[in-house]
Amino acid sequence: MALVDRLPKHLFTTRGWGLLAAGAISLGCAYVTGRRDLLSLAVLLLVLPLVALAGVRVLKPKFQVYREFNPSTVETASTTTVRLAVARSSYSTGHVIMEEQLPPRFGEPPAFRFPARSASGGTSRYEYHLRSGKRGQFRIGPVTAEFSDPFGLSLRRHSIDDGDILTVTPAAVELPVTGLAGARGNDGVTATRIRANPSDDDIMTREYRHGDPMRRVHWAATARHGQLMVRQEESVTTPEATLVLDQRFTAFAGGTGSVFGGHDEDSDLVTSPSFEWIVTAAMSITSHLAERNYSLRVLDAFGSPAFSRSRSAPEPDAEEFAGAGGLQVIAEGLAAIELSGPRHARGEHHRTDHGTEHRETGTGTSTADSADSAFDDRLMDKLAAHRLRGPLLALLGSLTPAEARALAPAAAYGANAFALVVADASRNNEEVLEILRLAGWRVAAVTPKTHLTAAWSSFDEGGIVAAAGAAMDVRRGAAVPR
Repeated sequence: MALVDRLPKHLFTTRGWGLLAAGAISLGCAYVTGRRDLLSLAVLLLVLPLVALAGVRVLKPKFQVYREFNPSTVETASTTTVRLAVARSSYSTGHVIMEEQLPPRFGEPPAFRFPARSASGGTSRYEYHLRSGKRGQFRIGPVTAEFSDPFGLSLRRHSIDDGDILTVTPAAVELPVTGLAGARGNDGVTATRIRANPSDDDIMTREYRHGDPMRRVHWAATARHGQLMVRQEESVTTPEATLVLDQRFTAFAGGTGSVFGGHDEDSDLVTSPSFEWIVTAAMSITSHLAERNYSLRVLDAFGSPAFSRSRSAPEPDAEEFAGAGGLQVIAEGLAAIELSGPRHARGEHHRTDHGTEHRETGTGTSTADSADSAFDDRLMDKLAAHRLRGPLLALLGSLTPAEARALAPAAAYGANAFALVVADASRNNEEVLEILRLAGWRVAAVTPKTHLTAAWSSFDEGGIVAAAGAAMDVRRGAAVPR
């Protein structure tokens, strides 16, 4: 019996190997005794398993598989239900043992028998549950089927579909209410006045538009400008917030072994504990603001759309998001976002075996990102286009003093500017933090072990509630009094 267990199972069943063994013995006996009847039996015993093997290889049944995830995207540590519907698309008989292939993190693959006892209309339905503690995109499937011939002599296992991708998004942490989002009206909007001219008359006026009632004509402003001007009613605007999401490899590769990716059998994300903290913070902050009816802009350190290199992003070129739909797009974009850019520390070169030096780039790195500097004019132009329309938040890895000086002027483009800097606790970041603070940033230095709620609450220290009260209003200092 131990010898039978060692025989390959992907060709013949135990019965098939038994017939081959019996055929070999019969052939030996026929050779010794010279009996033709034993020879005929030997040929039959040897040929029958071989014919069965050829049959399952050539005449394989065909199936159709439909797979559904409920919910279609799932947060980390939450459960999704997988529903399978399997139906034959070619004529065949008998039972088939099937197995759903899964990444190792999901445990043992579920096996089931086709057709199911409760099959209706030729379609068998199955259901099981999955849960992942890590974000990313994972291929669920394919379904593999083990076929046998009618005599049970030969086996064949092959895939009957291609599988489907399950997207696992980072889960948001519930954040406490702070002064950062305190500029909202009761209905989630904020009143703003457009100030384009230092004149008190002009503060509340604009050019006449077709359809404006004549009772709103402001005659003093009309005489001053030489064209019809009407009173500008107080406009109601959706509050806005801009998030800068640092994704540079060098900003998060703080030490040996700090960056992982590709060592998991089912995940190849280039990331680190610090970057995972940043991703969770981004998901939590955008969720916190979206619940308060903020429209959101999410950019990377180069001023590009933050999800332009995320393979899970449904809209990689989008940078503005609003409502529940926009929040879902952000969540899916964060699911497989990863570090990119030069792989080695700043100024460090990689020497090959041939003695030549070159810089190694990360997954998905674009030529533009390699040539451009972080926090350069492209980012500043993007921020200037929405100058003073709401708070500016930056989620950053470790910065050099030069990078901090490049980012520092961006504080002037937000009604308030906030930064979370994630770095190794052993690293001295005081110079970088001081550069940002002097420029008007409110900065919190954190590590991957810092509780996000504590970091978020720290923005309320030092009178930030009062400062954020005008987060959606244009700074009065921008206009020079008459």
